[in-house]
Amino acid sequence: MARKKKSGQLTPLELEIMKVLWETGPATVQGVQGRLRTEPRLAYTTVQTMLNVLHRKRRVRRALKDRAYLYRPAVSRDQVVSSAMKDIIDRLFGGSAESLVMSLLQTQHLTPARLEELRRHLERAEVEVDGKD
Repeated sequence: MARKKKSGQLTPLELEIMKVLWETGPATVQGVQGRLRTEPRLAYTTVQTMLNVLHRKRRVRRALKDRAYLYRPAVSRDQVVSSAMKDIIDRLFGGSAESLVMSLLQTQHLTPARLEELRRHLERAEVEVDGKD
């Protein structure tokens, strides 16, 4: 059976590597390997392969320093979150962000405290939009 082309989203391991780079800034393969919180600990060659994949996907940039590549994020955490949310909304909710919020309410993923916080954010967003008109 033919495999479907994957979306441009990061795999769980790619995301873990990106988190390290977002937190630490530029790092070598060894630096990333030492900061990963995976069990069991990943082999150096596995981390190197994954960084090369991320480089091919243009998610990281690399520069040769001495005899080792220094990797740094080419995309921000916000860009990755925004892309992942758009993908989830499109694939699971037919492009409806409202359906996503309703699902969060129905499955009780939003506590009363979080709902109140969300309400305050919405009110601030409304004020900003009204101020631009």
